[in-house]
Amino acid sequence: MAPELGEIRTERLVLRRFREADLPSVVEIQSDPATHPHDAFPATTEHARALVAVWQRHWAEHGFGYVAVVEAGSGRVIGVGGVQAKDLEGEPVLNLYYRFRPEAWGRGYASEMANAVVGWASRAVPERPVVIVTDVGNVPAQRIAHKLGFAEYKEDYYEGVAAKFYRSRP
Repeated sequence: MAPELGEIRTERLVLRRFREADLPSVVEIQSDPATHPHDAFPATTEHARALVAVWQRHWAEHGFGYVAVVEAGSGRVIGVGGVQAKDLEGEPVLNLYYRFRPEAWGRGYASEMANAVVGWASRAVPERPVVIVTDVGNVPAQRIAHKLGFAEYKEDYYEGVAAKFYRSRP
């Protein structure tokens, strides 16, 4: 098991394990169709609640996982993100994920969160590369992958959707 991911603070964000009080915000973010412009089927409220339960089990098993992304100045949960252990085509990897409220878009929060989490992962779980799998039409996510210095290594289908695959460079 990797060292537990404690709270990470960046210039503008606090990244921390979900709290019970975060559940309404997380469900709202996950089930808002506006937060899924590249997904054919955004999460329903029920599916969003189920996702949070899966994320909490991952934390219990691994000591890290997806986190609440909290705006430091306001204390408001503006997104979710982080890494989870995953098996991708037989390779153990860390999947980088994030989703933010639309009003938080365009402010660099996703890059700030991702950079902090990838830094933690490279120190705590160096044996697993960090990967980003994104819809081929999700240009903002692709820009973030490039900002992080990730390399695109293939284009293929992922869960039935045409996707681009990126990985951290060693």
